[in-house]
Amino acid sequence: MEKVLVSGSAGFIGGYVVEELLRRGYAVVGVDNYSKYGKAAKSYDGNRDYQFVEGDCRDVALMRSLLAGCDHFIAGAAMIGGISYFHTYPYDLLATNERIIAACCDAAIEAHDGGRGRLAKVTYMSSSMVFESTSEWPSHEGQEREVPPPLSSYGFQKLAVEYFARAAWDQYRLPYTIVRPFNCVGIGERRALRDEQVLSGNVQLAMSHVVPDLVQKVLKGQEPLHILGSGTQVRHYTYGGDLARGVVSAMEHPDARNEDFNLSTAESTTVLDLARLIWRKVKGPGVPLRVVHDEPYENDVQRRVPDTEKAKRTLGFEATTSLEDMLDEVIPWIAQAIANGTI
Repeated sequence: MEKVLVSGSAGFIGGYVVEELLRRGYAVVGVDNYSKYGKAAKSYDGNRDYQFVEGDCRDVALMRSLLAGCDHFIAGAAMIGGISYFHTYPYDLLATNERIIAACCDAAIEAHDGGRGRLAKVTYMSSSMVFESTSEWPSHEGQEREVPPPLSSYGFQKLAVEYFARAAWDQYRLPYTIVRPFNCVGIGERRALRDEQVLSGNVQLAMSHVVPDLVQKVLKGQEPLHILGSGTQVRHYTYGGDLARGVVSAMEHPDARNEDFNLSTAESTTVLDLARLIWRKVKGPGVPLRVVHDEPYENDVQRRVPDTEKAKRTLGFEATTSLEDMLDEVIPWIAQAIANGTI
């Protein structure tokens, strides 16, 4: 049985990735320091093929010891949050994530040992934010090196992750695959431990991620509904389970070696259309929606539209879950989280 190390396994996307790996028959080692959400139970905690290690991915010795017995490494650990994080912790995002990726690469280079070690490849979790400064869409693989660098420290550091991946190959022949998730939607996300108290109208933002924030505002009865910016911002909301399929497919596929992939639904949705859909699902079809527009954040990218053809062509991957189906799962989960006081 092949073994995979997943860093950031207690995170939002990390949880979906662990579930997908176990479903495909891998043994999985997860490592996380619980710095974002604190300790939280996962559905697979009792799975005999899953081992969890509480630890800091900046610890090279720890990462070296974990990677020594693994065939693959999905490097997903990072300090990450919604858009308010970009403004509240710009230095911490940059400095912490640089230390994490450097330590992970150092350990992976040793574990691969020029092809003599057990570790076959690293699959790096990048971000759609590497395309933050583009003015042409859809964003295709390779465009991140053609457009100006991201303005946010988070986007810039995620671009640096991709340079780490390529540099480790160039110098040490450590094979890589880069994956860029777009706007993950799903269940399991909670209010972060370091979240700032940011009000949107009379409701505190849950995670500065648009789907859970809009859902909780509607569920809490906010009327009129507050939207950051014009509402014309375009996003591609992609189900966490679909993203996990894409990540693991990229890890497995022989043609993904030393390649990069956008992982996303092909469907564009404006924030205002998202708000209308959430409103209708919660309130019913006969209740009119009124909105007010709050001042947007500086780094609120207006369009984030990926080219998804490469992942489809090379990996056979398509994100197939509709936004309607995602919301049918997310809305009840947010409602329960509100009742539990976790959002």
